[in-house]
Amino acid sequence: GQAFLPRGLETSCWMDADKQCLWHGGGSCLVPPLLFGSPIYKRSPDMTKSLMTKSEQLLRIDDHDFTMRPAFGGPPIPVGVDVQVESLDTISEVDMDFTMTLYLRHYWKDERLSFQSTNNQSMTFDSRLVKKIWVPDMFFVHSKRSFIHDTTTDNVMLRVYPDGNVLYSLRVTVTAMCNMDLSRFPLDTQTCSLEIESYAYTDDDLMLYWKKGNESLNTDDRISLSQFLIQKFHTTTKLAFYSSTGWYNRLYIHFTLRRHIFFFLLQTYFPATLMVMLSWVSFWIDRRAVPARVPLGITTVLTMSTIITGVNASMPRVSYIKAVDIYLWVSFVFVFLSVIEYAAVNYLSTVQERKERKLRERLPCTCGIGNPDDMMIDPQITGYGSMDINTMGNYGMPENGGRQERMLAQVALNDPQMASQMKPSRGYVNIWIDTHAIDKYSRVVFPGAYILFNIIYWSIYL
Repeated sequence: GQAFLPRGLETSCWMDADKQCLWHGGGSCLVPPLLFGSPIYKRSPDMTKSLMTKSEQLLRIDDHDFTMRPAFGGPPIPVGVDVQVESLDTISEVDMDFTMTLYLRHYWKDERLSFQSTNNQSMTFDSRLVKKIWVPDMFFVHSKRSFIHDTTTDNVMLRVYPDGNVLYSLRVTVTAMCNMDLSRFPLDTQTCSLEIESYAYTDDDLMLYWKKGNESLNTDDRISLSQFLIQKFHTTTKLAFYSSTGWYNRLYIHFTLRRHIFFFLLQTYFPATLMVMLSWVSFWIDRRAVPARVPLGITTVLTMSTIITGVNASMPRVSYIKAVDIYLWVSFVFVFLSVIEYAAVNYLSTVQERKERKLRERLPCTCGIGNPDDMMIDPQITGYGSMDINTMGNYGMPENGGRQERMLAQVALNDPQMASQMKPSRGYVNIWIDTHAIDKYSRVVFPGAYILFNIIYWSIYL
């Protein structure tokens, strides 16, 4: 009879066993009635898409429910872990974290994956089989970011042994939190930890442990950091409790880092020390050289402020004082005191000159005195012998005519008629301060105090 093709099959061309066309597109064809409804008219499925691969048949993937852990309902399954640290990428004080790249390997036994093998060799698979079987659900506690490397393919390896033992390895980069104590910065030592734990399975279902104890952690010999010296790696195991879910096994990777001090010596300590020493130069400059001493003091103060600002800009805003803060602020105080020292010298010099001017105005006319220096050394006029000149020199002689004013004041004080009128001046002579002595004492006191501070500072923090 005559058969018409269903809609959508007009363009098909079906062949019989002898490869003769039964119908073709564009119309209808006559077929034997007995063949109508025969299985030959039904499209057969694509067997290449449904057939399991040989390895999956060997492992009997479809025969088991891998959503459940191995030996479900029985004792907890032991999962051993070892780690190969590939690199420590960054240590950030500002963010209080570190970034580490590592190979994380898991070892457990799943009898559902056992298979017969004549040569007892294992089979290795990539990430495609991992999605079809049970694997431990590890995660990094206190991690901020983490990812599995996927160049050129996912860096995941699964190795199955005939007895059902499984090795599951993956390459991971993780950024985790590290609580740092910066009270001794930059002379500090930091200890950070990477914590590994199962997310879903408590210790009743999964027993997580280091496979070879402390030897389970291996590091690359080429690991190095610009600011830190890696002192040691070690591992520990503890139980972590969550009030809602229970107790979990947690593995810790501890590593201790000691900061290199040489960079901070060059960038912070040496410049600060040089600024303090530069501020001492003003003690050797004439007190009357105001344009020289004032800019020198201001420059050192501003430079110290810049150093302090630069150091704090690269540090977190902690609420405690760091070791570098103590050094910089003490250095800043020394620089600031050197400016105050010159202000004191200049002020006392001004007071001295003002008082001597007033004293000179009270003195009688000295027009008849030929040589004031001769009067100063004449015992009949001054009342001082030749040995008294050294005693007078202890008071100091001001420059630019100051010596003559000092001499006139001494003459007036030894005149019996002027003594009663110049009593205030006698008191002035007794309290007159040699402003040069302040600079002389500062040349010794400032360096000595700063050296003592450095001895105490480095003995405490080193």
